[in-house]
Amino acid sequence: MKRNILSTALLALFTAGLISSCNNMGGREKKGEIVYDSIIVKQQIPLLHENDTTLPFADVSVSFTYPVKFRDEVSLARLQTIFKGTFFGSMEFDDLTPEVAMDEYIGRYSERYKSLSNMYYEDKARLEGTVPAWYWYYMNTRNKVVFQDDSLLSYAVEYSDYEGGAHGSYRITYTNIDLNRLVTLTEEDLFIPDYYRPLTEKIVEALMRSYGVSEPDSLLTKGFFTIEDIVPNNNFWINREGIHYTYNQYEIAPYAMGAIDVAIPYTELEDILLYMPVARLNSR
Repeated sequence: MKRNILSTALLALFTAGLISSCNNMGGREKKGEIVYDSIIVKQQIPLLHENDTTLPFADVSVSFTYPVKFRDEVSLARLQTIFKGTFFGSMEFDDLTPEVAMDEYIGRYSERYKSLSNMYYEDKARLEGTVPAWYWYYMNTRNKVVFQDDSLLSYAVEYSDYEGGAHGSYRITYTNIDLNRLVTLTEEDLFIPDYYRPLTEKIVEALMRSYGVSEPDSLLTKGFFTIEDIVPNNNFWINREGIHYTYNQYEIAPYAMGAIDVAIPYTELEDILLYMPVARLNSR
């Protein structure tokens, strides 16, 4: 397997407080700092045994950023497990090193893609020798930290691919980690027990502001499927200003509208929040 592994510069923690602290200490590491490394794989996987770039192949690009330093060995192992599980999408990767997990992830994709070779020959015969264009696949996966402070880490996993059909697909999923307890957070952890209906209303109101309409039903004229589809979906990330929800393609609107982001400030959530996930912006 040809791979390009980026590991020359470890990624530093993103919070301004840590950066300032490190500067004040003359570059010394702060206890609890998270240091990251990345594995990047770029590869063309041929569909057939012939290594001919004029024949179908899958263009694969995967970039996995993961922690390599955190408080102690036990805490680091737990944090790495969360990163691997949410990036590779299976608990089967939990006990693997990041390098082995990447090999397994690429290997499984390669096996699935190569298994299409018999269908390719059948389609080519049906087209009387014309090469079926829909067998040129691609798969791009990467993750990135979108917010971090001393107690919370929010990061995204972005996945796009083409596997035949009229167009490719794109989705983004978020994971929020309580760095004190090293557990992932869901809506049930953040909101009061009866949060669902009021949070739904707040999301709809935020969308109305974004799309410049005054009535919920007017969102239908902007392309949304139905108002009933717009509900909390647990796909959110957190920063100092508020909570940000994302709805992926076809979830509440057509493919052409792409992923839809909804930002709800904490000032609108105070009546349903169990606790403030991060320090308020005006308290910094």
